[in-house]
Amino acid sequence: MSFDPSLAARLQRARGILARSDRVAAFSGAGLSAESGLPTFRDNETDALWSRYDPIELASVEGFLANPERVIEWYNWRRSRYAAVKPNAAHRALAGQPRMIQITQNVDHLLEQAGVAADQVDHLHGSILHDRCHAGDCDYREIIDPDNPLALRACPRCGEPMRPAVVWFGENLPQTTWLRAQQLCMSLDCLLVVGTSATVYPAAGLIELARQHDSRVIVIDPNPGAAGNQADVYLAGAAGEVLPALLDGFDLATAS
Repeated sequence: MSFDPSLAARLQRARGILARSDRVAAFSGAGLSAESGLPTFRDNETDALWSRYDPIELASVEGFLANPERVIEWYNWRRSRYAAVKPNAAHRALAGQPRMIQITQNVDHLLEQAGVAADQVDHLHGSILHDRCHAGDCDYREIIDPDNPLALRACPRCGEPMRPAVVWFGENLPQTTWLRAQQLCMSLDCLLVVGTSATVYPAAGLIELARQHDSRVIVIDPNPGAAGNQADVYLAGAAGEVLPALLDGFDLATAS
């Protein structure tokens, strides 16, 4: 893979940071999976059937309570698209660092499919491949087959409706996962930020948290956005092209 001279120079600076770092983690967003054919959240509404709905109607507690059948149908449509999607070169490059924690906003499991151990991935926004009971005091969950997603149904434990195990607008992040991500970002030497515009909070606040605790920040994204503005080194390009070159030869770990 050849890079333009300016990118090649920034790539070398970024590799220099990694070479001096004992504690490294990755923070990823939708851009990581876009190269696998998964559009960003709002791009999913290009389908004629769903384009007339505001995303909040399809991804909020209010929308679910108003029309649970419609919300489940939309998520099952999204799940059907996940069934044929495979990890790309960026996922595989990250999977090549088995001692590095992956903090992700993505609800897919492409990092795990690429070979990252499940306990090395912190899903801040939940999982589209699981359903959970909507009742706050019931912890019943089920794994969902994207080739055969289930229709709206009652929880077999308490009778409340089952819903996707994702974080909707207005909901809190899963607290155990969120606290671990925060603690990690306060102890890093370098945070790799991959494919996120850093505009969705509170998750985007992890970049600033890492910087406040003296971490260097390397951003990989075609568009700089807010994340690029916080970077020590900004690498403009597709993650599937840049990450393999950036990580080649390293054995990075989140804990020294």
